[in-house]
Amino acid sequence: MNLTLQLPTASGTIEMYRVQGTPLDVRAPARPFNRIAYSAAHVVADPLRAGELNAAPAIDWERTLEYRRYLLQQGLGIAEAMDTAQRGMGLPWRSALELITRTIEGTRDIPGAAIASGVGTDHVAPASVTTCDQVIRAYAEQLEAVQRVGGRVILMASRALARVARSQDDYRRVYREVLAMCDQPVILHWLGEMFDPELAGYWGASDYESAAQVCLDVIGTNADRVDGIKISLLDDAKEIAFRRRLPPGVKMYTGDDFNYPALIAGDEAGYSHALLGIFDAIAPAASQALAALAGDDLETFNALLAPTVPLSRHIFRAPTQYYKTGVVFLAYLNGFQDHFFMPGGHHGMRPPAYLADVFRLADQARLLRDPADAIGRVRKVMEPLGCGG
Repeated sequence: MNLTLQLPTASGTIEMYRVQGTPLDVRAPARPFNRIAYSAAHVVADPLRAGELNAAPAIDWERTLEYRRYLLQQGLGIAEAMDTAQRGMGLPWRSALELITRTIEGTRDIPGAAIASGVGTDHVAPASVTTCDQVIRAYAEQLEAVQRVGGRVILMASRALARVARSQDDYRRVYREVLAMCDQPVILHWLGEMFDPELAGYWGASDYESAAQVCLDVIGTNADRVDGIKISLLDDAKEIAFRRRLPPGVKMYTGDDFNYPALIAGDEAGYSHALLGIFDAIAPAASQALAALAGDDLETFNALLAPTVPLSRHIFRAPTQYYKTGVVFLAYLNGFQDHFFMPGGHHGMRPPAYLADVFRLADQARLLRDPADAIGRVRKVMEPLGCGG
């Protein structure tokens, strides 16, 4: 079997690459995890029904749900319809609610399936919002819809709130009133501007320390309604410092796709649970590493996750908001979908050399589940572009 192929490089050349990895098995966890782990799962598009950019996205519901079942069967939870590469970038609220509903209904037969769903304000255009009361009503509309279908809530950051808030007290008030409407404790989400530039200055402050204090005030005042918080700042030191300041019983869910192994493993003062976009792409490694950690086998935990970090840092490199292109490309390479097409045209947001490095790094992390098939798939993408194959 020929496991070599030509691939483009970042320097503009073509090089021969030989596939070297032995794929990890896909299996149910050997033991229950001692960390909660959610994966922000991608949506599989239906290219035959896709319309223009202003049309509702065409979704291949069968493949989309199959992928969620694949993640759940490896012990990972699903963070549904909250991903920055979906909400506000191709997946409108009506489609998001259908996705949430289908996922909840389509996974009820899986024991212990953990589904948490994104609630935000993205069904209203930020420019049309002029008051915090409108933001509260927008949150309430989505919150009621998700709770009606039995969904657990991830309370997403609001572009509209970032636009209209005039003080830190506006954030305190909005979150207090919205959290009072929740029927069970929720996961808050602090999303950095590297993921969404429209959220710059969130919590009413341009500097981290002031913003962190407002966020901690919100959590402390409403601790009985907050299960935890996901921080997506790609800064492990800030996450650790914040984690140590949380009230007892409030969890930290890391959203740091650059430094997740050490944050999940933790230190003498605690650890982070996980709510990560990269777990979509590295599910077998993540599942088996978490099982090893639950068995106090830190060596195996690190051995499994260490090779995934270069892949994750590459997928999430700037401009970070286009990271899902790499995730979906890897899903295509692994045969979870028959095409490399994304809602909103996001399959075109990364250059061929970036995609080639996704292939190389996934191989080195043992995440190409059928290397020979993956070679054929990457060639189908590269050859028409004159980029090897």
